[in-house]
Amino acid sequence: MKAASRGDNVFEEDRSVKELEGYVAELCGHEAGLFCASGTMTNQIGLLTHLTQPPHSVVCDSRSHVFLWEAGGIAFHSRASVSPVIAHNGIHTTVDEIAANIVELDIHTAPTRVISLENTLNGLIFPVEEIRKISELGRSRGLAMHLDGARLWNASQESGVLLNEYGRYFDSMSLCLSKGVGAPIGSILVGNAKLIDRARHLRKLFGGGWRQAGPIAAAAHHCIDTIVPTMRATHMLAKYMADQLVALGIQLQIPVHTNMVHIDTANVGLDIQQHLQPALLEQNIKIGGAGTNTRIVLHHQIDRYAVDTFVQVVRDLLDSRKNQSAA
Repeated sequence: MKAASRGDNVFEEDRSVKELEGYVAELCGHEAGLFCASGTMTNQIGLLTHLTQPPHSVVCDSRSHVFLWEAGGIAFHSRASVSPVIAHNGIHTTVDEIAANIVELDIHTAPTRVISLENTLNGLIFPVEEIRKISELGRSRGLAMHLDGARLWNASQESGVLLNEYGRYFDSMSLCLSKGVGAPIGSILVGNAKLIDRARHLRKLFGGGWRQAGPIAAAAHHCIDTIVPTMRATHMLAKYMADQLVALGIQLQIPVHTNMVHIDTANVGLDIQQHLQPALLEQNIKIGGAGTNTRIVLHHQIDRYAVDTFVQVVRDLLDSRKNQSAA
């Protein structure tokens, strides 16, 4: 970071930013990239580059970040409606489900203009073969393809599918540089040169132009090279954690594909906020969640000791409850 350039990125004068943008674009098989402050920004700008004339709509998974967790940004920024698709297999949407939710042009409708997929979604890997089918469907209908690939790095490392293979099926892709990658801040939007030129203009409109972003870009570049290759070890640790918790009687809400463990503690009688959070906090471990459901996300700074400590806290809680019941 100390050696990074200090050019003005708004005027495209920052060498470190340009190197990062070009590097990620090349990894994904696209022409150009745009460094932004957040994944919400890269998603919303990416979608807006395709959504140019209302009325229009976006098809996406009902669990997707662009639908649930971006403050209604599609409606606000793009003046578009959303057709959320339920993934009946519990893992990913299918080409048939997407096809059934495409809205055709009619005087009464907001026709579909974009199909937006997410990979990973809740830590689940979207099979590349199904992505290919959906992309072929979308392009045969003249629809743009957008990917929220905030955690695409994890999907690629676990599946062995290269980023540029995923990139073949999308017109725009958003990739997070913090989260599992470990950079201080930022996300990258990639696409063709024309799309990124438009996106750069929109970034300024969003108030997202930043000046001396070189040190942050340099950190992200370093993390891609050094941390991304270690992700499979994190995935293995997440699967180990899941196995240990299941052995204690805790249920998994969904399978563990990468670095997320979604648990349900209802059947063992533990409340996340009442029981689990206070006990874990005594060991300097913080988790979110409410009721009996929570999501545990592992990254490269979480080690086996931390996981074993977590599991032991749960074991002690369950033993304590058994002893109270026996008394």
